[in-house]
Amino acid sequence: MTPRPRSGARVALGVLLPLLFTGALVGAVPATAAAAEDVATEDALVPSGSGADAVELDTTLYRPASATSDAPAPAVVLAHGFGGSKQSVADDARDLADRGYVVLTYSARGFGASTGQIGLDDPRYEVADLSTLLDLLAERDDVLLDGDGDPRVGVAGASYGGALSLLAAAYDDRVDAIAPQITWNSLTAALFPSQTGTAEDVTPAATAQTTDTGVYKRLWAGLFFGVGSVPGGGLLDALGGGGAAEAEDGEDGERSGSGSGGAAPASGNAAPTLPFDPASVDPAVVEQALTCGRFRADICAAYQSAAASGTLTPEVAAVLDRSSPAAVLDRITAPTLLVQGTEDSLFGLGQADANARGIAANGTDVKVVWYAGGHDSQASERETADLRDAVAGWFDWHLRDEGDPARGEDPGTGFEFPAPTGLGSGLGSVQGGSQSVLAEAYPGLDGDRPVERQSVALGGSTQPVVTPAGGTPAALTTVPGLGALASALGGTAVEIPGQFAAFSSEPLDAAVEVVGAPTVGLAVASPSGSATLFAKLYDVGPDGAQTLPGGLVAPLALTGLSADPTAPTEVAVTLPAIVHRFEAGHTMRVVVSSTDQAFALPAEATVYSVALAGAGNGGTALAVPTVEGQTQATGGSSRWWWLLGAVVALGLLGWLAAVLWGRRARRVTSAVEPDGEDVPLRFEGITKAYKDGFVAVRDLSFEVRRGQVLGLLGPNGAGKTTSLRMLMGLIKPNSGRITVFGHEVRPGAPVLSRLGSFVEGTGLQPHLSGRDNLRLYWAATGRPAEDAHMEEAIEVAGLGAALDRPVRRYSQGMRQRVAIAQAMLGLPDLLVLDEPTNGLDPPQIHAMREVLRSYAATGRTVIVSSHLLSEIEQTCTHVVVMTKGQKIAQGTVDEIVGAGGAVLVGLADEADTDRAAAVLTGLPGVTVEHTDDGLVADLGPETSRATALQALVAAGVTVDQFTPRRRLEDAFLALVGES
Repeated sequence: MTPRPRSGARVALGVLLPLLFTGALVGAVPATAAAAEDVATEDALVPSGSGADAVELDTTLYRPASATSDAPAPAVVLAHGFGGSKQSVADDARDLADRGYVVLTYSARGFGASTGQIGLDDPRYEVADLSTLLDLLAERDDVLLDGDGDPRVGVAGASYGGALSLLAAAYDDRVDAIAPQITWNSLTAALFPSQTGTAEDVTPAATAQTTDTGVYKRLWAGLFFGVGSVPGGGLLDALGGGGAAEAEDGEDGERSGSGSGGAAPASGNAAPTLPFDPASVDPAVVEQALTCGRFRADICAAYQSAAASGTLTPEVAAVLDRSSPAAVLDRITAPTLLVQGTEDSLFGLGQADANARGIAANGTDVKVVWYAGGHDSQASERETADLRDAVAGWFDWHLRDEGDPARGEDPGTGFEFPAPTGLGSGLGSVQGGSQSVLAEAYPGLDGDRPVERQSVALGGSTQPVVTPAGGTPAALTTVPGLGALASALGGTAVEIPGQFAAFSSEPLDAAVEVVGAPTVGLAVASPSGSATLFAKLYDVGPDGAQTLPGGLVAPLALTGLSADPTAPTEVAVTLPAIVHRFEAGHTMRVVVSSTDQAFALPAEATVYSVALAGAGNGGTALAVPTVEGQTQATGGSSRWWWLLGAVVALGLLGWLAAVLWGRRARRVTSAVEPDGEDVPLRFEGITKAYKDGFVAVRDLSFEVRRGQVLGLLGPNGAGKTTSLRMLMGLIKPNSGRITVFGHEVRPGAPVLSRLGSFVEGTGLQPHLSGRDNLRLYWAATGRPAEDAHMEEAIEVAGLGAALDRPVRRYSQGMRQRVAIAQAMLGLPDLLVLDEPTNGLDPPQIHAMREVLRSYAATGRTVIVSSHLLSEIEQTCTHVVVMTKGQKIAQGTVDEIVGAGGAVLVGLADEADTDRAAAVLTGLPGVTVEHTDDGLVADLGPETSRATALQALVAAGVTVDQFTPRRRLEDAFLALVGES
């Protein structure tokens, strides 16, 4: 058989496919090579459907060695993105199988080597196919069952596969957990958006949508249809002639790898013959094959109608709504992890927001993760690895039995998003970063805590906006699949003069971090009573340069407008949902334009009038959502071309600085404090402020003596972690001096070799074992292996045989223990631990407490930052209390605790206990409690300790102990409250 040549159209579309549609768990990071050694694969063609709709699905099952009939495992079905196949998710499948899951991948009907036509996630076809695959899993003895015919199974997928996972959970209650990514809620709203009307603004990215109309997303829809409109096996297959000769021999050309589109060539030099009579072919069938390719006829007709008219008809809406999870979210009871990208002009954050609201309304567990990427920009490898771990962690908790040691920790129902950043305008503008923010919950889902919104005043007069004939020239904002690229290269969109109105804020006094969809009110008039407009929010730097975050716009299809510019119609507008930081000194600018090259535009020329709503009363305000959370280091995204230039520039500057510093170092001898060995750590007047004016640490001074265990206490944002980072030389203070063993701290200072630390995440390599991580870390120090004291550190980790398993299989607590052991390698003289008990269970916390006490007893010094005040009280000898970047108290634990009104009364004769209690309770405001330690009296504000003691002595009660007693938590809350 001769290979079938690939059409030019398919080659051209293939350039965009990896970025746009394959959706292999958001990105494409290769699975580890070791995974293939433990995982067997089984390929099969699975029949599904009946009659004319019957298809064969090309499947591959990944079975780990640990899954047997005696020890069945949960299963996961992976669905691929539009234009992909089972090969698109092969790496993800191997990763999950390596974690112990039976994984089934397949090519959806109309894709890859599967037969049939594309129904666009139609419940009658694609969703029914997935149910067939669940039946297949239920028949296997190596798959865990919840009941007869009911496998324990999760479903995950991105884009096309993400919507399929949502629909599968709605239509088949055997689905136990889902992880849809970068997908849609309403395909109608995604392809015909119109972000006007009153939105459910309790959640961050809630987006209004006009009913029964919208602005056709022309370029994206064209790409979508173009991918599926090329006949999967060539024109002959579409006409029924492909593979006829192979069928006679019981073969399938495409699946066997030959890909032949016709009969086998005759022997010798005879001309090849067609497997059917061309005169018998209906021309309509030929036209259908050429224009619709692998799409079902109703999908093809809907696209042709939309592309020709640019309008949303009831027939088109019916096709799109049928493939939308929006109408069936109330059926979903499977715990749902929703992953959506901040750089996605196809399925924006508002689509995930709508899914979250609809599913959570059922009482179903929902966790929302936003990441720096999407259909316009692939996630970085690190971000993809983190997301892959998040999906696996979600399935671990919701699919594994309670007693399974691999179940891990409860992932919760929090909200994670990229830390908002914005580096100004011009080349190199970025959105997102190397950190993420974790909030306790997605705001507004519980119905009690809506997202907070900050008002930013806008100004601007009524402005005319011209719509050109034929919609040309048009503004350039978003290039489908390359929106983030265009934004990064130019830092701004291309607006056509005369075709837009602009409304700006004053320069911001402080930075504003926007997390979600801002809203604004406009007043619009149109001679025809209707208008097509595009609203967007620009970040304008002090130099006037504009940046459009993510290259995102909000289309507006307006009807019923006033024709009188002096009496315009007010409309509520939801701007694109973004994650972006507008720096102090920058301006927020709302731009409303009449054209955008990515959308269908009116053909007739006209002039609109656009103003801010309520212009006669001082104008309207821009309402921007903000979300508070805890920043944590994680994978992020940036623009490699910006980073490349930055790395080169920084490298040159670093080389020059090293030369100059080396010359200076040869001339200057560092002064060593004479008491350095007795004072391992000293802070003197340390202040750290950032460029935006935020002061993280202010005039901080304290010292730590040898043998002490110091607890650094403070609420979130107190400056604890910043102080520790300065201690380690990672960041520099603006003023003040830090010394370690008498030597001033600076980056790379030799004295830092006497310090062991664990601050801001474990930093372990997930593909290596815990033991190999420890060995690699010590080897990187360049010190002799015998100085590592490796066995002592391994004993601290206490992981047993698990120490030799890959870290990616560890729970959070296990990773924490390895990281602490890593910090103790070499038995450093100064040990610094940030939140060391996170993820540890009570016995492990108790053991860690004893380790730290014993460590300090050898003459070494330990510094612990923690929120667990009871552990600080039981572990530490000394405490420094911080809030708002300042020290508010310092001393021994007993000194800090002893500042309250409760006292412990020790009696020489226990027979006097009742009499002593009677005497004390007779004093004003005094209450008494019998404890194991003795009699505890809370004196209250009216009775002093001296008065209470005198009353006991006067009553003839012999007292041999009268000491203050108060918990550290009480003292901490009192100190912070007083500050």
